[in-house]
Amino acid sequence: MNRKRFEALVEAALTRIPESFREAMDNLAVIVEDWPDRELMDEMYGDPETYVYGLFTGTPLPDRRVEDSGDLPAVIRIYQSALEYDFPDRADLEEELEITLVHEIAHYMGFDEEELEALGYA
Repeated sequence: MNRKRFEALVEAALTRIPESFREAMDNLAVIVEDWPDRELMDEMYGDPETYVYGLFTGTPLPDRRVEDSGDLPAVIRIYQSALEYDFPDRADLEEELEITLVHEIAHYMGFDEEELEALGYA
């Protein structure tokens, strides 16, 4: 799928996530990249062949200070090719995009992995 069509899927997924997550997305950029670095996959999973679908980088909301107000926005990277590879069915891809976005936005909001698992987004 070309990048423009995939970005449209990301935009559509963003409209389906819980409203409280959408409202928290102040100073947060969502960008689409092709594949995650092998080093990142190895660091996160201990296996350079296990794909990362999304990644939050930046300062989570609970950790922000007034001095951070001029910083560049926090970023969520969505890895298109990794998602397409593991979810070739369009409906499955759309569902995983929504899960991935909520998962990464939740990290931005300060949620940890245990809290995400309890919510069903791990």
